[in-house]
Amino acid sequence: MRSSATPATEPRGIPVRTILLGVAGVMLVALGGSGAGAVVKRDPLLAATSLSWIRYGHGQDLATAVLYLGLALVVWSWVRLGRMVLRGHVGSRAVLAAVGAWTLPLLFAPPLFSKDIYSYLAQGQLALNGLDPYQVGPAVLQSPLSDNVSWVWQNTPAPYGPLFVLLSEGVVWLTGGSVIGGVVLLRLVLVVGLALVCWSLPGLARHLGGKPAVALWFAAANPLVLVHLIGGAHNDMLMVGLMAAGVLLVLDGRHVAGIVLVTLGVAVKATAAVALPFLVLVWAARTEGPRRAAIGRAIGRGVAVFAVVFTATSVIAGRDLGWLPALSTSSMIVNWLSLPSAVGDLAHTLVTVFVHLDQGVFLTVARGIGSALLVFIAWRQWRAAEDGGPNAVFRAAVTMLAVALLSPATLPWYFTWPLVLGAGLAWTASGLTTVAFFSTWLLLVTFPNGDTALYSWGYLLVAVLLSALAAVSLTKDDPLRLSGKP
Repeated sequence: MRSSATPATEPRGIPVRTILLGVAGVMLVALGGSGAGAVVKRDPLLAATSLSWIRYGHGQDLATAVLYLGLALVVWSWVRLGRMVLRGHVGSRAVLAAVGAWTLPLLFAPPLFSKDIYSYLAQGQLALNGLDPYQVGPAVLQSPLSDNVSWVWQNTPAPYGPLFVLLSEGVVWLTGGSVIGGVVLLRLVLVVGLALVCWSLPGLARHLGGKPAVALWFAAANPLVLVHLIGGAHNDMLMVGLMAAGVLLVLDGRHVAGIVLVTLGVAVKATAAVALPFLVLVWAARTEGPRRAAIGRAIGRGVAVFAVVFTATSVIAGRDLGWLPALSTSSMIVNWLSLPSAVGDLAHTLVTVFVHLDQGVFLTVARGIGSALLVFIAWRQWRAAEDGGPNAVFRAAVTMLAVALLSPATLPWYFTWPLVLGAGLAWTASGLTTVAFFSTWLLLVTFPNGDTALYSWGYLLVAVLLSALAAVSLTKDDPLRLSGKP
């Protein structure tokens, strides 16, 4: 079964102008990012030229304007492409061409909207120098790589799996500790995840009742994915790619291979583990015998495959389970994308009007309730998916969305997890409009240098209005009637 094949009935035209519009957008984003992005402190490329002015004062303001103009063009081209896909004018081939064209300029851009890639490289350098990244933070290095790590994570151990630490170590070794070379090469590693997503989505759409071209537009060409996961260079890109490919293999009946790929996703970032219990149910549905016995055997086989693959990966990487305690370090982030953190912060603000109390108490209680609610939702979704099949993937996507919303800390790109898992479903036009709104809004709620914009209320209002315009434009050619045509 060739799950990644494109149906012969799909349109084969390529919307060149729309794709070039997006290319112009990502090139402007990359250009503006040289001054307004999460740039390195000492850039050897700009320091030797007369262009270093774009990182200061009015030069940085100009770079920021260029970057946001590029973002507008990227979103505009994505929405235009979406209209063509929904109307059946173009198919998967056109969307894949757009993904490739829009990704290429981002590979060589400075880090955008996040400094996390510097942490990845510094953790790889720790491992390369014989230090344990699960015990010490980048601050012990005192190197160009560690100098660029955000102050928040300077003394924080790595919360990532052994496979990703091994990959980061290899990148640092190949680039000789170069910051710019490391950024580019690690992005090329992450592009493997994007390629896996592009390969998986058409097959997932056929299993889940959706349309391949819509799924590819929905998740692979989405600016939230490209700008944040490739431009921002987050290891979530590799994790979701392995997870999506593993889910497809399981649905295709290749259960062991699918579990292997999802386990490798866990060895990159722990979030991929959410999909495993649901894939076990798909396996159990194809196992002979009474239902409970079949589920028991599938769980046993799944656990065995996971244990063998994860242990082998850890041994090859030379790492232990020290990264699991470090998973809690993300709780240092407090923003209202996490519903429990939002509730705790709001309760603290209201109570402080009358009496001064420590914020930590409110956050701890609210996050504890959120974690309990998450466990309850995950359990209910798993029980609802006991029949296995495509419904199990839908339930896994719902659970992944709950993880993003109810975790103690949430960042905008966390919502790409359910986005990819659910892209193959049969979406209605109103559902796609909603996705277009939130994808655009989540793209904008972080400033280009990596700082959060979630407390800049005037900026957020503008972001909401622009996101609403993007959403409405998905089904209407000219919602503002700017063309003057009736």
